[in-house]
This record gives sequence, C-alpha cells and structure tokens, in this order.
Amino acid sequence: MSLSEVAGLADAIRGQIAKAVVGQAETIDHLLIALMARGHVLLEGPPGTAKTFLAQCFAATLGLDFGRIQFTPDLMPGDILGSNLFNFQTSEFTLTRGPIFCDLLLADEINRTPPKTQAALLEAMQERRVTLDGSAHPLPAHFTVVATQNPIESQGVYPLPEAQLDRFLFKLLVGYPSLEEECRIVARYGENRGAPRPADLGIEAVTNPAQLEAVTRAVAGVTLAESVTDYIVRLVRATRESPDLSNGASPRAAVLLAGAARARAALDGRDYVVPDDVKALAGSVLRHRLLLSPAAEIEGKQVEQLVEQLVEQTEAPR
Repeated sequence: MSLSEVAGLADAIRGQIAKAVVGQAETIDHLLIALMARGHVLLEGPPGTAKTFLAQCFAATLGLDFGRIQFTPDLMPGDILGSNLFNFQTSEFTLTRGPIFCDLLLADEINRTPPKTQAALLEAMQERRVTLDGSAHPLPAHFTVVATQNPIESQGVYPLPEAQLDRFLFKLLVGYPSLEEECRIVARYGENRGAPRPADLGIEAVTNPAQLEAVTRAVAGVTLAESVTDYIVRLVRATRESPDLSNGASPRAAVLLAGAARARAALDGRDYVVPDDVKALAGSVLRHRLLLSPAAEIEGKQVEQLVEQLVEQTEAPR
C-alpha cells in the first residue's frame, strides 16, 4: 500500500466517524496514529463527552472485532482474561476466553478497578498475548486497548500504576465541545431515545485486518533521519534532567514517539518524518509518563506546560 493510499484510507475513516461523532478531530487523528503505530490510547475526560461512543464508532469503521469491559471495584483478572474450566463430560479442562480476546478492547473507566485487575492487561498490551495456567494464548496482531477514565471523581478510584501508564502510547484529554459543536450534537441527538449505535447512523467498515496490516508495513517504511532520531532522544532525556520533574520519560517513550511520528507522517502522505511531527505528538506521548517534583506541585506547575517548554528549549534539526 502506498502512502497516498494510506492517507486516502484515513480520510475515509474520518468521513465514516463524522457521521456519528461531532468534532473531536484531533482525538480521531491520534486514534488513527495509534492504530498505525500499534499503540494503545488512554482517553481522559468528564462523563458525557462521547469517549465510549467514539471508540465504538472507530472499531465499526475499521471492521474490527470490538470488545468492551466495564471496570468495577469487584472485577477480577479472570473476568478479563478468561480461565480454564473443568468439563465433567470430557474430563478435560476447556479454555473459556474472556473479553480481552478481540481486536479493539474498550476498557471503560479503567481506574475504577484495583491494581490487581488493572495488571491483567500488562502482558496483553506489551506482548499481545495472554498467559493462562502456564500456556500462552496469542491475541490478534492489531490488538489495541482504548481505555477511558474520569478525572473528576476521586472516591472509589484507583490511579493507574506507572508501569501500566508507560504502556499507553497516548494519553488524550477529551474536553467539552465548543458552543457550535454542542448545538449540533443536541440538534442531531436531542430527539433520540437511548444510546445511539454506529450501525443505525450509517457507519460502515471501510477497511479490514488485511488492509491494516498493509498500512502497518507502509508506515514502517517511512524514513526517520538520524538527525530526527537524535532530536527525539535529546527531548526525552531532557525530561530526566528537568528540576521540575521527579521522574522523566523512559527509553520506551522515545521508541514510541518515533513510531508515532512515522505514523503521523504517513497520515499526511509523506515518506519522511519532520521535527514538527515530533513536536505535535510530544505532549500526548509524554504527559502521562512524567511526575512533577514536590516544589513544582507547590508552585502549581502543569506537566503540559513543562513539556511545551522542553520542546521549545530542545534544538530541532533544520
């Protein structure tokens, strides 16, 4: 698949999602980049901002097998992964697969379940496989987790451990729509009863897993110049040297940022990465990997502001 075809396919996906979702163009682009870069996405925003609906529409447009887990405090790892159950008729153990065995998994309100259950996703997100009773079971090649969390409530929630946050390619902040967009939302859905479904809104699949594999190969062929690689590494290392940050980004962050920059270039139909690709994605890749120092917290500094400063201070190649 050529890069012009990749860009055309992305436009077709955007067009299908626009049938149901108003606005959120930047979030949709990040979801496309994550898909091409084979990364996972964490959506954070207040209730009612269409985080779950967007994930459903995204999966329907791609023609992928969609699975959803509503995380609750009493959810157990076996409820996600599945288990081996003994069949008394055959006197053998039979694997009962959990909802994680799908192409695109929506982990809804992931911070409502304890770390023990959150950790059930670690191996799946990193290695795209699940180990049950010592046996490894592969997940689909394009297995992607889109997790949501509500930043408003503080009671009955469990912050994600740093090891798990580091496995998300992006953390995207989903805010309220603009006045114009909200008017369009109310005009479109104000008379509807019940939650809208992608199929009822005319959303059709415009691709399939085989095409997505071709897209992944095309993205892998995007050129990443040595000077841009050096820029990415220097930017990530600058987060570890900042006095305002007690914990900087890991080498994994640099690797994921490079892959995401390749995908963004392919999305624009380019076969090479430019520094602007890195700058545009730095905030989404780094914001959930950085911890403020106590002094910075007292001063009221924000991680996003510090990332912007580091991007400005790190010299980019020309």
